[in-house]
Amino acid sequence: MGFSWFGRGAKAAGIPESKVSATGRIVAMAAGSGRVVWSPRDTGSMVRQGFIGNPVGFRAVKLIAEAAAAVPLLCQDRESRYDTHPVLDLLRRPNPGQGRAELFEALFGQMLLSGNGYLEAVGEGAKGLPSELHVLRSDRMSIVAGEDGWPIAFDYAVGGRKHRFDMTGSPDPICHIRSFHPLDDHYGLSPMQAAAVAVDVHNSASSWSKALLDNAARPSGAIVYKGADGQGSLSPDQYDRLVSEMEIHHQGARNAGRPMLLEGGLDWKPMGFSPSDMEFHETKLAASREIAIAFGVPPMILGIPGDATYANYAEANRAFYRLTVLPLATRVAAAVAWWLSEHLGVEVDLRPDPDQVPALAEERDQHWRRVDQASFLTVAEKRVALGLPPLAEG
Repeated sequence: MGFSWFGRGAKAAGIPESKVSATGRIVAMAAGSGRVVWSPRDTGSMVRQGFIGNPVGFRAVKLIAEAAAAVPLLCQDRESRYDTHPVLDLLRRPNPGQGRAELFEALFGQMLLSGNGYLEAVGEGAKGLPSELHVLRSDRMSIVAGEDGWPIAFDYAVGGRKHRFDMTGSPDPICHIRSFHPLDDHYGLSPMQAAAVAVDVHNSASSWSKALLDNAARPSGAIVYKGADGQGSLSPDQYDRLVSEMEIHHQGARNAGRPMLLEGGLDWKPMGFSPSDMEFHETKLAASREIAIAFGVPPMILGIPGDATYANYAEANRAFYRLTVLPLATRVAAAVAWWLSEHLGVEVDLRPDPDQVPALAEERDQHWRRVDQASFLTVAEKRVALGLPPLAEG
């Protein structure tokens, strides 16, 4: 089959696996008031709810994908580091419609949203490498497992049609990069799945705020009726007329702040927000922080107030690159290099170059200075410590 990145713990299965929801619709009983229905956990629903329909999830995914795609890559083998190489040429323009940054941004985005990234090799170019690389949508891809549990093919379904990629030969036509999933042998676990409950809470709080604006954008309070004879109730006609006037003249965002004209017997009692109304704002902020934490983005970078984990923005930015961006870029670059090595016939290594990341410049300067001042190390050992290839003989 060639190179592969799947665990051998899969159960034997002779039928195609379908990429369906891991948990389906989760329904939990809420204390006191009926049932709470969570959003579906399939990839399409989570992308719509957590990325397209949620500003925190959208910004977190875009921030990580764009930052990781912009990190320069080093190409080297055990002997040399290359400034020009067929692999670098392929990645520089992987297909007519995308450059390197666009391709990797799409690949990182698929991994963050679904836990799986798929690269397709198209044609044959220089030295056995593919002539083009394309990112395939993970929600359209399903794995066909063999009798031993290893994938023998990938099925890609579009518009009722299905194309099968055979994975039994060499080199592999598909590079599948997946995140760690403790309960699945073939598909990865995405941060969006881990943040699904927080996304639901955040979206519900936003919907509540929108409904408040639509239905109560008027002076907050109550209208109290006191009749001349002390009677405290309106006739049906009076009640219907009052409700109609409130809906027409004082309800909705366009009527916000409009003064009310009350006839005899009607008194206005202003009221502020109840404690439960005020808690919605804090609940929304807490959900925002949970979404950011699931993706590994410091809330301070997303502009979420109330987070004091880092002393300043620069420290948060360094932690973001060190703990989130570089590990993701390193995993993906290593997997792509191993896959392309199979096509090339010679092993090459791709890795991010942290020395060209401005956010890590101060840390990298300190690291180089410590290695340079280590008098007990030889030049060769210092180069190894810095990740550089050995010097040529002579």
